[in-house]
Amino acid sequence: MFPIHDDNPTLGRSAVTLAIIGLNVASWVIVQGLGSEPALARSVCEPGAVPGELLGTLRPGTSIPLGPGIACVIEGHASWLTVLTSMFLHGGWLHLIGNMWFLWVFGNNVEDVMNPLHFALFYLLCGFAAVAAQMVANPLSPYPMVGASGAIGGVMGAYARLYPRARVHLVVILVFYITRIVVPAWLMLGYWLLLQLLGGLPALGSAGAGVAFWAHVGGFLTGMLLVRAFADPRRLAAHRALVRWS
Repeated sequence: MFPIHDDNPTLGRSAVTLAIIGLNVASWVIVQGLGSEPALARSVCEPGAVPGELLGTLRPGTSIPLGPGIACVIEGHASWLTVLTSMFLHGGWLHLIGNMWFLWVFGNNVEDVMNPLHFALFYLLCGFAAVAAQMVANPLSPYPMVGASGAIGGVMGAYARLYPRARVHLVVILVFYITRIVVPAWLMLGYWLLLQLLGGLPALGSAGAGVAFWAHVGGFLTGMLLVRAFADPRRLAAHRALVRWS
């Protein structure tokens, strides 16, 4: 299932959401060279967050292959700044486009009930929690984590709590059959969270490469927990007055 849009109007412009999208795109162009090598590999190895390196569970000098002729070398003095920089890096075009689309669909309505500073802080905290969750789940992992999906998972968790009955339009692809359906947000986001849990359980404690499922789960749950502390009740009431399903 892939969201197209939601039936959830906004009160104003989503400046911070657009700024975050802009920063991710700029990083992809300037830092990651539009996915060309060696810029892509360098941007993943150096500013990416490596759980085993940050936690000191890897020996300095360990070489981690990322592909044919491409490897990261564990230096042993990782900077915790990579927890932040990794949130604005991606592994490919589809990774970037998919993340930014989800952020736009769900981020504007979450930002709508916060002031810009609060939303920016909320987004970053969800991203930090996502990286922490992945590190706890895979403390020996030598593979760099990159992507905004953990922070965006927090936005989705906030959306699920704020607007569980909002109508979300989805494209569903089943082999050669493609259709379009409309479901409440709680169903779509709950299904997404279930997929992350099912994907993460087999990889729990593993040091292998793959999707950072536990970062998605950690971000989502953090977003659900923190959103009430950041949301302005007056903005939320004004927003819900725009729609009948609230």
